[in-house]
Amino acid sequence: MFWESERLLYRFNLAEDLDDLFRIYGNPETHKFNPRGPYPNIDYAKETLMRSLESDKENGFGDWTIFEKANPQHVIGFGGVFVSHFDGRKTNNLGYRFEPEAWGKGYATELSRRALRFGFEEVGLDEIVGVVRENHIASQKVLEKAGLKFQKKVTDIEGLPPSLMYCINLQEWKSYQTE
Repeated sequence: MFWESERLLYRFNLAEDLDDLFRIYGNPETHKFNPRGPYPNIDYAKETLMRSLESDKENGFGDWTIFEKANPQHVIGFGGVFVSHFDGRKTNNLGYRFEPEAWGKGYATELSRRALRFGFEEVGLDEIVGVVRENHIASQKVLEKAGLKFQKKVTDIEGLPPSLMYCINLQEWKSYQTE
């Protein structure tokens, strides 16, 4: 099953996405603002993908594999709404990671808006959060364009800039859609 937005196609992650997952998450360029750094090897990527697929099955939703409509055979990223733990609680997290060639085209904002719609309308979530590093201005702007509001700073990794937690609930999202 595919979901779509103006220029992008999305589907739930599959086991056969492993090579593309490692290509994107293993690339140091895509981890400039991620303190965990790139995936170290394909085995790590496989373990992460398998955990993600289990979480998706357990929760009924999760990360998407992302394609351009103009080139639906090539994976350009991963993202969407998935269950995560942040600031000591379980969250419905909006996240994304794109290959560098897809940067600067507005895809993160397009994905974010579609993922919020999916989370609220199709899954029935009450709240969705987004977490970015304090020094990652571009991702902060993406979350704000999608309607999320800054909630608080969280010092989650010693010695690194704090994470910023953004949030939007169902009522706020509905209001944002009518603006």
